[in-house]
Formats: sequence, C-alpha cells, structure tokens
Amino acid sequence: MKASLQLKLGQSLTMTPQLQQAIRLLQLSTLDLQQEVQQALESNPMLETSEDEDQPETDTGNDEREANATESAAETVPEPSPDWDETENGPDWSSENEIPDNIPDDLPVDTAWDDIYQSAPASAARNDDENDHDFETRNSPTDTLQDHLEWQLNLTPMSERDQAIAHALMDAVDERGYLTSPLEEIHAGLLDENEEDPLELDEVEAVLHRLQHFDPPGVFARDLQECLLIQLNQLPPETPWLAQARLVITHYINLLGNRDYAQLLRRSRLKEDQLRDVLALITGLNPRPGDVIDRTEPDYVIPDVIVRKHNGRWRVELNPEIAPRIRVNASYASLIRRADSSADNTYLRDQLQEAKWFIKSLQSRNETLLKVATRIVEHQQGFLDQGEEAMKPLILSDIAQAVEMHESTISRVTTQKYMHTPRGIFELKYFFSSHVSTDEGGECSSTAIRAMIKKLIAAETPKKPLSDSKIAAMLGEQGIKVARRTVAKYREAMHIPPSNERKRLV
Repeated sequence: MKASLQLKLGQSLTMTPQLQQAIRLLQLSTLDLQQEVQQALESNPMLETSEDEDQPETDTGNDEREANATESAAETVPEPSPDWDETENGPDWSSENEIPDNIPDDLPVDTAWDDIYQSAPASAARNDDENDHDFETRNSPTDTLQDHLEWQLNLTPMSERDQAIAHALMDAVDERGYLTSPLEEIHAGLLDENEEDPLELDEVEAVLHRLQHFDPPGVFARDLQECLLIQLNQLPPETPWLAQARLVITHYINLLGNRDYAQLLRRSRLKEDQLRDVLALITGLNPRPGDVIDRTEPDYVIPDVIVRKHNGRWRVELNPEIAPRIRVNASYASLIRRADSSADNTYLRDQLQEAKWFIKSLQSRNETLLKVATRIVEHQQGFLDQGEEAMKPLILSDIAQAVEMHESTISRVTTQKYMHTPRGIFELKYFFSSHVSTDEGGECSSTAIRAMIKKLIAAETPKKPLSDSKIAAMLGEQGIKVARRTVAKYREAMHIPPSNERKRLV
C-alpha cells in the first residue's frame, strides 16, 4: 500500500488537569491530604487558611467574580451538612481568658499590661492538647532492649575482661531477648592468641549467668526451657507450686507443648487440680522477655467520618477536626487587573485559577466521602445496632449504583478512610464483604460468619475444643452452608489456632 496522509474527525474522552487533581485528592488518606493542603498553601500565594468558622458558602464557578477580592476571599472549603450541636462544641472560656474587672481608671498612657498584672506562667498557659502532647512525648518509649541492657551493665561492677565478654553476649541477643549464638562461637571470637592468659569457656558461661539476672526476667536465655526456668528461679521460694513447675519445665516441656495432659498427669504424678495450679503459674511467665521493652510507637487512626445516633436515627458527619478550611487570599486577589497582560498579572491569574480548582476539588472530595459513608451506614444499620453478626453482604457495585458513581471511584473513597462508630473505628472497606447462601434462600455476610465462628469458639469446652468440621456442622444447623475449608480460612484470618492448640486443662 502507498503511504498517504488523511484527516479524520473524531471524539474522545480526556482527563482534564482539574479532574486528575480531584481524583488524586479523592484517594489520599487524611494525613496525606493534610500534607497536600500544606504544600498547596506554601506553593500558591492565593491560598490561605480560614480561621472564620462562619464564612458563608459561595459559588466558585462564576468567572465574573475572579477579580473581586471580597467575594474571592469568602471561597472556603465548606463542611457538607455539619450536624454538630453548637451547645456541645461552643467556646470554652477559662479563667485565663477573662478580662479582669479591677483595672485602674487613672493609668498612664505608656503603662504596659505586665506592669499591672503578672502574666500566667508558660506551663499554666498551655492548653489541654499541648499537655496531652507533652505527656505522650515524656512517656514515649525511646530505649531499645540493647540500651536497657547496656544501662544495667554500666551499673554492674565487672572487670574489663568480663565487660568485654558481656558486650559480646549482648551483641548476640535478638529482639526477643534470646541468645542467638552458641557460647562456643562467642568464646572463639573473643580468643586472642597473643594473650598470656587465654580466655576459658567457663568464664564466658559465668558472665552469662550474671547477665541472666538482668531485667527483664528471662533475658539471655538460649531456648524456651531455659527462659522459663530463669523466670521461675527469680520467684520467691515460698511461691506455691514452684517446685512442681520446675519439674514440668525441666522434664516434660515437650508434653506441655503438645498439650498431652494425660501423659503429663501420669509422668509427673500430679492430680488434675494440682496440675491446673502448676499450669496457671507457668502460663504467667513471659516466653518473649524482650517484648517487655516496647520500642514501637503507637499508630493513631484519625477518623474521616463520625457516626452517632441522635433521636433514634443514625447521623453521618465529617470529622470537623480534620476538614481543611482554606480560602483565596483577598490581599493578593485584589492585585489582579482585568486589562493587564503583564507577566506578574498573568501569574496571579493562573495562581487564582489553580486555587479555585483546588478548593473545588476539596469540596468535591468531602461531598463524595460523606455521600458514600451515608449509603454504607444506611445499608449496615444492623451492624451498628446489633454487632458483627448482623452485618449484611455488601460489594462496591451496590454503593456505586446507589450514589451513581463508578466502582473505581468508590474504591478510591473507601481506601484508607476510617469511620468512627459507637462500636469502634473501622476502615470503610471493612463494611464490604462477600456473601454465603443460606438454606432459606437468603444471604449471609462473611463478616457475620467470622463473628459466629468466634462466638462458637469462645463458648467451647476447653478440654474438648471444636474442630473445623464440627463448626461447619453447627453453622449448617443454623442454615448457613459453609465448607470445612471455609471455616479454616476464616479461623486463620482471625488468628485463632486450630483445635489441638486450643486444648486446655480446666
């Protein structure tokens, strides 16, 4: 074929920069959104934070008001349908904010306020939020297990030789508090061929025994058996059943791990009630002593939506603490001139248009999030009233049809967005689950089935726990068709051990 050029007319859909920005803001989490807003405030001079909570809501789509500074300044990000009671969240006037009524009438003109009244100290002037922040800062974990052991080692009188051995042993301790390297290997690493008095293995073991008295109890153990024995040896001698607990740990720890209580009763020659008391003492020990030194900082979840019951009806609101309120800066907007085509004026026009797009995208995000959350609450009122067992099956397409949006949009809205309910804080995706058919022709949510399985296991007899097959049969008696493999999958998802590991001697 001969190559040729041809002109064709056609229509196609393209994503405008405004739509791309709106979609990107829609899928951001609360923390990411706050960072995005802060970055926009720093990069766009036309944007500023709005401190006036009673700003009127205005239309951002009128092009004739672009140069009007007064109306542009009123363009804030509104909070859609706020339902908070003014009496509950009204201003809180403290004694520090009150104006004293004993001001002298004959004050000189140049008199300073501090000359008449003393200022409140800095500690008293802090608000509750700052005090809470300082409390978290003071009580936040900063030391690791190695730091904790090093601090105790510095308080322990030792020779330089023993100090070197102790540091080598500390380097071999993992985060659980266990010694991960054999003593022979540590001893070989400390040997010096040119030393006149070579290091003996007994010296390393002697230092190890001293370190095993450190806090937390059980640290520097080489295995679970030694870890438990170290903790038992640190208990007072008059502790009830202490000797029997040492006997069980020393000789029959494998039977205890396999929960073979029949063999354990026969070999230890203990009665059932006696073995129950011994096991109560053993289960009070810590198999992972290093976990006592918690090095992880807690992760706080900030809810995007708050659900509460008011006058018998569930009401959905955006969290007013995190809703960003920004507006157009009136000072910079007043500098724009209509007929001016200079570079500075063009720059200000572009920044003003970007500010309008950003504010409109934030408003669209808030409205979409509130709309989706409202539909979820309407569908899952049974969960809010009765709990997980009343959870209904729900998929993304159900909400997409209800709000007349695409499923991909619903997926973006429900990702990393959290809802505060009277039953706790949940991610919006938590309310979506598949369904299982029932004998009556209805459907049961997989979340409800998990709750039923958890309830059955909690009510089982510890001596004879329920197997997965038995749980499937009991659910079948309630009209819910589930296979044994499905029960096992749900049980493992809830981190519940199998029946042989749940067996207890009661």
